[in-house]
Amino acid sequence: MGRVVAELGRPETPAETAARKAESSRIYRGSQTMRNLFAAIIATLAIVAVIVLMVPRGDIERPSDVDVAAIAERVERDIKHPVVVPPVSADWRVNSAKLVSGAPTTWEIIYAPGDGQGFMRVSQALEADGGWVSRELPTGKLGEVLTLGDVEWQSYTFADPSKAGNISYALSTVAGTDQVLIFGSSPEKLMQETATQLAPQIDKLKEAAE
Repeated sequence: MGRVVAELGRPETPAETAARKAESSRIYRGSQTMRNLFAAIIATLAIVAVIVLMVPRGDIERPSDVDVAAIAERVERDIKHPVVVPPVSADWRVNSAKLVSGAPTTWEIIYAPGDGQGFMRVSQALEADGGWVSRELPTGKLGEVLTLGDVEWQSYTFADPSKAGNISYALSTVAGTDQVLIFGSSPEKLMQETATQLAPQIDKLKEAAE
């Protein structure tokens, strides 16, 4: 005898039993789908939370400080030749300081001065030939000759910095058998001040070559 349904007051027919079971199955499957959806949402939120916790918060740390003086000391020992190190402000970031092999070999320091004042590179070409500067600054135009400290520097200007690697100004000088080049997108005054601070080291390079 079929199941008695209170609402019907009689046993349900086989068709009604089948319909009831089908509806129960549909409701069960729907509930399972919702549970799975909620579980997926919770799992996703948990993953997002982990990622957020892994990301450093607070002030963004500056890149690891590059100890230019220490690197320069090692370079000098290796090549048995002095290299220049500008005495720059403590708030300047050093992007790199390295010896670059080539013709000629160069000692290069790349600075990012404080307060977003562009970038500035100081390059010292060891035993440089006369065409080194023009190869480094192919679009540079000769400017005035400046005496900074007690050293004469040739200045260069650029009509379109976007076509010159964002270089807007440069200074070069002969330092004994080497040549020193200061260039970049920093203000002219800032690069001139750096050249002035390098004067004692330029003099030593000249003396060493005599």
